[in-house]
Amino acid sequence: MSVLNQKTIKNNLKFEGIGLHTGKKVTMNLFPAPPNSGIIFKRSDLKNNNLIYPNVFNVSSASYCTKITNENGVSVSTVEHLMAALCGLGVDNLLIDLNEEELPIMDGSAKSFVDSIQNAGFKISDQPIRIIKINKKITYSEGEKYISFEPNKISLEIDFEIKYKQSSILNQRNMKNIYMDDLKDMYESRTFCLFEDVEKLKKMGLARGGSLDNAIVIRQNEILNKEKLRNSNEFVNHKILDCLGDIYIAGYKMVGKITSSQGGHNVTNLGLRSLLANNENFSIIEVKEKNIPHSFLAKNPLKSIA
Repeated sequence: MSVLNQKTIKNNLKFEGIGLHTGKKVTMNLFPAPPNSGIIFKRSDLKNNNLIYPNVFNVSSASYCTKITNENGVSVSTVEHLMAALCGLGVDNLLIDLNEEELPIMDGSAKSFVDSIQNAGFKISDQPIRIIKINKKITYSEGEKYISFEPNKISLEIDFEIKYKQSSILNQRNMKNIYMDDLKDMYESRTFCLFEDVEKLKKMGLARGGSLDNAIVIRQNEILNKEKLRNSNEFVNHKILDCLGDIYIAGYKMVGKITSSQGGHNVTNLGLRSLLANNENFSIIEVKEKNIPHSFLAKNPLKSIA
């Protein structure tokens, strides 16, 4: 079977934890799903209208996390870390069952998800994968914040830069080639916040489940956690993780070059909306090939389906 065929997990998985923002205990089960079903969220705590399908245009909030909502107002939130793990590991089809609205934050990274999914193994189908191929450069900006999408024939590159006036250690830039690089340091990079923002978040009803066990907290240039940085670019690598997860909400893997400065969930989502609003900006491609070279799509035949 080609690695370019759609895949799901081989065995069921169970995660238990708390929601970063709700502070509620949550149980999340991952189940294999058939080809062409995509990623599906199910709120098992609700009896009706409880399926939510990731889509760029059903992102109902992108402030401090990404929330997606179906046409009946049923939501799931903080989906970005799991979505990044699924994209990086090449999982195309999956049923994600939750007994609460928010996914468990685990240690603030995607490491637990990646390790468990790899241990569960994969079931590869006979159906080819589909990808979003960027055809023309699109840029979305808000003041100094921006994100751009441009063509790249062979891979998905994410070039991300963060700048913070309050803390110089947070000023970082890094680039990841999603289909060629070792993504271990991206997966293990934790969410972070400034110490002075903690009370503000709590007054907003957010970060109720936040702690030094699931987030890096920075006061000026000091890391308050006992566990210091897992890698030298942990802050920006987490932003790349978030970006990848938010991109996968579009429904398919992507081939292109993404550049972002000081962006986040909202900038990424609005940039994606700009990209996908016009069919001339992108193509949906079906990839059919038995053997694949080192790069994800280098010199492989592409058959357009849209």
